[in-house]
Order: sequence, then C-alpha cells, then structure tokens
Amino acid sequence: MNTHRFATYKREAFGKVYMKIKDILTPEPQCVGSEDSLTEAVAKMKKLDVGFLPVCKNQRVIGVLTDRDIVIRAVAENLDPKTTRALEVMSGDIFYCFADQSIEEVAEIMATGRVRRLPVLNRDKHLVGIISLGDLAVRYAGSEIAARVLLRVSKGIVK
Repeated sequence: MNTHRFATYKREAFGKVYMKIKDILTPEPQCVGSEDSLTEAVAKMKKLDVGFLPVCKNQRVIGVLTDRDIVIRAVAENLDPKTTRALEVMSGDIFYCFADQSIEEVAEIMATGRVRRLPVLNRDKHLVGIISLGDLAVRYAGSEIAARVLLRVSKGIVK
C-alpha cells in the first residue's frame, strides 16, 4: 500500500475544508510486543527506519516505545537490551486519537500533549495507523496547522 498518499479534500459549509485523520495517517502500523526484548525492538525500528513504535499486548496499544525511551531508560541505566523488555522502558501514559477525528482535533491533542506522533485507533480501540507532525506538514498541504503544533510541542506554549 502506498503510505505517501495525499488526502482528498471534502468541501462543506462556507467552502471550509474538513478532513479526518484517516485521510492522512500512515496506515498499516507495526507494533512491538510488550514482552519483546529491546534488541528485538531496536531491530524492528532499524528495519522500518522509525524511532517510534506502539507497544501492543493482545492486539491493544498499551504504550509507545521511542528511541529516546531506550536511550534514557535503558542505555543510561546500563540495562541489558537482550533481557530488558519493551514493557519495562516504554511510555505507558500515551496520547492517541481516533481515525474519524478531525485534523484540527488531533492537532490540539498533539499540541496539548506535546507529542510529535500519535497512534491512531478505530472506535473499537484497535490500531489502524500512526499520525505524525510530518504527516500534518506534508499531507495537509496549505495549512499552517503543523507549524502551530510544532511551536506548541517544542516550546510548551498553551494557546
């Protein structure tokens, strides 16, 4: 599937453009298992060329693992990557959004949570994609929304 597709615009009242996150997300996300070792998680990150993976258990997202989590919580603490599980160093308090939410709503979640990436769930809370600040910038062309989110994420400015 082409993960670099561009969204189509839906025109509604007064010519304003409304789009849902499902129109611009990166589909077919990969997870790391909660019991996977950091060695396995890092190998998956390298293969996929990403620094962020949702951590899943029983087909549900229970956290996220970032390259920063691994460095700060494992490497800096001299934990063995072969025996340390993703569950032990992941970020458990996560922000997420639903595929049917508007781009504006999701941008607000990202800005408020000061996060650059979010797991995207369907209403049954199954993972359907990932949305990143880059997706907002590239796939929602013509909008200043990515710049506003980046400013708030980077500096912690709240409205």
